[in-house]
Amino acid sequence: MHERERWQVIKAMLKEHTLVRIADVCRATGASEASVRRDFARLAELGSATRVHGGLEAIPGSQLASNDAPALATRSFEISKTLNVAAKRAIAKAAVALCSDGDAIIINGGTTTFEMGEFLRERRLKVLTNSYPLAETLIHDSKCRVALPGGEVYREQKLIVSPFEEDAIQHYSASRMFMSAISIGPLGVIEGDPLIARAETKLLKRADKLVVLADSSKFASRGSLVVCPLSRIDILITDNGASAAALDMLREAGVQVQLVDIDAAGLSSSKAVA
Repeated sequence: MHERERWQVIKAMLKEHTLVRIADVCRATGASEASVRRDFARLAELGSATRVHGGLEAIPGSQLASNDAPALATRSFEISKTLNVAAKRAIAKAAVALCSDGDAIIINGGTTTFEMGEFLRERRLKVLTNSYPLAETLIHDSKCRVALPGGEVYREQKLIVSPFEEDAIQHYSASRMFMSAISIGPLGVIEGDPLIARAETKLLKRADKLVVLADSSKFASRGSLVVCPLSRIDILITDNGASAAALDMLREAGVQVQLVDIDAAGLSSSKAVA
């Protein structure tokens, strides 16, 4: 994660908690303590917050100390959308190929899953998603029926997240859930914010099978909140940049892996890996 991206995550965390510890940021971003200390020092110099022992505190009365605009401790949708675009599009195309007209599916909010919208234009599916840009794409440019969960809008991540256990999605039933994540590790699918992790866990309960969309960069250690173990994943779609160690980890957990090859146009063939 680049410096500016870490700053965005730190600022989001300050809006939510007003006081952020070095260890919290290390877990959320995967950065070293030395990097986070430099980030804290620079943000303090810029007047965004105040250094305290072991952490950073929002200045009272500042924008970061205000809870008017809800924030999540993950990078913004607009930044994530610019990363690994070719791989994300190829992975999204392979994911849509798993769908049949008439299916009821769930698509979580994320920039890889957002790319599915382009390939769903001619499909006729029932789609529940907490990504409002994906919902908008499907409403205006597809034949799919679209449902949104209730909840609060988080503008930077372009998500709708409900803090309540009982909400509109409890009556929805899907054959598959398509999920992206901040990272994939031995413990499973990882997220960096507790509200996102909780929202995805709730959505996952409404689906029979789970398909994870994760480009090869997602096998780096980031985040600290386990959404589900590897054993819950039925299919994981990634690009051919994934390391042998990552593929072995998935195989040992019984996950079916589908690799996509990235060509110059960003879209190419895919193959299953036992």
